[in-house]
Order: sequence, then structure tokens, then C-alpha cells
Amino acid sequence: MTNTILVVGALGLIGRAAIEHFSSRPGWRAIGISRRAPDFESPARFVSLDLQDAGACRARSAEFAEVTHILYAALYEKPSLVSGWQDPEQIAINMAMLRNIVESVESATGGLKHITLLQGTKAYGSHIEPMRVPGKERWPRHPHENFYWHQEDYVRERAARSGWSFTILRPQAVLGLAVGSPMNLIAAIGLNAAIRRERGEPLYWSGGGRLVTQASDAALLARAAEWAGTEPRCAGETYNIGNGDMLVWEDLFPSVATFFGMDYGGRRPERLAETMPAQSGTWDAMVAKYGLRPYGLEALAGASFQFADWSFRYGEEHPAPSILSTIKSRQHGFADCLDTEDAVLGWLRRMQDERLLPR
Repeated sequence: MTNTILVVGALGLIGRAAIEHFSSRPGWRAIGISRRAPDFESPARFVSLDLQDAGACRARSAEFAEVTHILYAALYEKPSLVSGWQDPEQIAINMAMLRNIVESVESATGGLKHITLLQGTKAYGSHIEPMRVPGKERWPRHPHENFYWHQEDYVRERAARSGWSFTILRPQAVLGLAVGSPMNLIAAIGLNAAIRRERGEPLYWSGGGRLVTQASDAALLARAAEWAGTEPRCAGETYNIGNGDMLVWEDLFPSVATFFGMDYGGRRPERLAETMPAQSGTWDAMVAKYGLRPYGLEALAGASFQFADWSFRYGEEHPAPSILSTIKSRQHGFADCLDTEDAVLGWLRRMQDERLLPR
């Protein structure tokens, strides 16, 4: 029997990796939902849809008649990224987007089996205060307003009434390939390095003190989504998903400098969200010089420089560690892992292969 997965947010970091994964898997078909048309070739079918428009979602429901699984990877973010994480409007919009597509799919098919929902380390309050380490899925909810809780309550109640199951995956610092994603560390790192190399400068560590943390490769998350959607033990469960190692971002930057054939200059704190937009002219000249795809700096990076400043803990001398336990996923059967340094360099190479960064 063939399963059909609807990847919602198909052009984002997780969504694009999921489209690539499920399109190549026997016994699976993939349908992608995004507002923009895909900028890459894929055997998947794509539906252009604004998830905030409930009427538009209802009008396209017939196109979802074969859907058996949903991977919900769509996300609405405010222009001011970090402050927007607790904004009531951001919470309401993310809730409405999920509701609109789930109810559209339910109205079209009686064959829905499973929904995979994405959360993250904000579930442990990492954006509010130092989190307990390692974060564990069994803990009570951290007491703050978060669209995660609204979406989870909705899916849990809907699943109980409708008969399908769900699983929640919690990655950390997702590494992947996307254009315009608001939280793309690969784009932020790659653009910063490429521009500095073009200017004859070394690569500096722009962040704060030595943060011990983790990352989650988007391709690994796609494999985790297949596991979650087909393993009965995952029904109703939440899993932290990480690469399996730890990292200190500052210690990885010398390898990034070597990858780009440039010197590493050590520490020089810098708020990238303030300094990098001023390099848009340099980037435009690089696009023409190296024959890159014609994306401006903001179009390619989205709000990712803001996310890099937060992820690298700019301005914090002694950042608290951000570590999640992945014991539960391993105990339940998902033991996939990879080296984060290899993943970072691999995704930078993919950006070069797709003419998004110069070689």
C-alpha cells in the first residue's frame, strides 16, 4: 500500500528535506504545500496555498483526498524574530494555519493516519531562562505562552475524536537548505563567511561565550518523521531529535574558515543582524561575479542573522548550556545519528552546488 504524505511548509529547512526524503522512498508519495513555487526540481506535487486563508484551504481540499500522513513544518514568524516568539498574534496565526490545513485534509479524506508536529527547545523555556539540562520530554510544560501548546492541545483533541495518531518531534538548531527561511544557521554562516572572504577578511567568531549545545540535521529529521509516522509505539508521544553529538559553535568556526579557504581570526563580537544588511551591495556584486542564482541578501537569508545572533548568544559571556536528551527516541527505536561538523560543511557544499554560495 502506498502512503501519501502532505508536507506543509515544503520550502523550509525541514520541509524541503522531507520532500527529498519521501519522494525517494518506496511506498511513499509526497505533496508539498507552500506559498511560493519550488525553486528546485522534484517528483513531488506542489500546491501553492496561503495557510492563513481558511477559505482557500477549503477550496483546495479535494487535492488532499489521498493524504494518509501530514508533516506539519510550516511556521509564521514576526519580523522581529526573538521578541515575536511570545507575541499573541504570532501564537494565534500559527494556531490558525494548523487548524485550516488539518480540517481541510479531514474534509477530503477518510484515510488520514498520522500527523507529525514540530516543536523545539522553546518548549523547555530556553528563550526565557536557562533550561534544565538535559531537557526531557516527560517534564511538565514550561509555564509560558507558546504556540506549541495551542497546536499540541488541538492535535491531541482532534486525534482522539477522529481516530488518527500524532507524534511531536523537538529538534534543536535545524541544519538544512532553504531560501528565505527565518532560522537558517547554514545560510547565516555561509553568507557571513563568503562575504568576508570576498573582502579579504578572516572569519571571526561573532557570538558570546562558550555555549554547549546541539544541532539537528534536516535530513535526519525527515527520517525521524518516517519512523514516527509508521511506528505504532510513537503514537501520542514526544521525542527530542538531535544529531547525537554536542558542539560549541565557536570551536566549529575554524573548520568553516578552512572550508572557504580563508583565515580564522578568533573572537570579535558582532551583532550580525545589524552589520550584515550593510553588505547587500557586496553580495549583489558577488552574485554577478560568480554567476550565482539571483537572490538578494535578505531574500536568501530571511531573518537568519537575527537567529544566528541568538543561537550564538551574542552579548552573553557565560551562556547556559542548551542540551536535550535523546534517550527516549533511541529506546523507542530511532538511533540515527551523524557528526554535526560534517553536517554543517555538507550543507554549505549543497549551497555551493545549488549556486547559492560561491565556491
